[in-house]
Amino acid sequence: MSAKKTRIMYIEDKSEGLNGPARIGRVTYSKTGQSIYYGGRTFFQRLGGDGFKANYFDADTGDHFWISGPRKDGQDRLYPSSSMSVEIDPDVHDEYWSDIRGRAGAQ
Repeated sequence: MSAKKTRIMYIEDKSEGLNGPARIGRVTYSKTGQSIYYGGRTFFQRLGGDGFKANYFDADTGDHFWISGPRKDGQDRLYPSSSMSVEIDPDVHDEYWSDIRGRAGAQ
């Protein structure tokens, strides 16, 4: 049996509006790639353009999320907000800064 594919991703909660709580963390993909698992939650890919500035929804709550690969420049928010930070999960911190942002040991 092969291991499930994982990847560091940007995850932003869009349930309350255009800017929501966001973080960088490691997600696990389903076998088909249509679902993502993160933080004990299951996200289904939204098809057919139903989401407004969202591409996934929480399987249990229906809340909308934007989930994408993190950008090298760190400008992951669709609508930049100086008042809202992006949290980085401790287990991906070093890998994120070195492999994605290209700055080993950065904060």
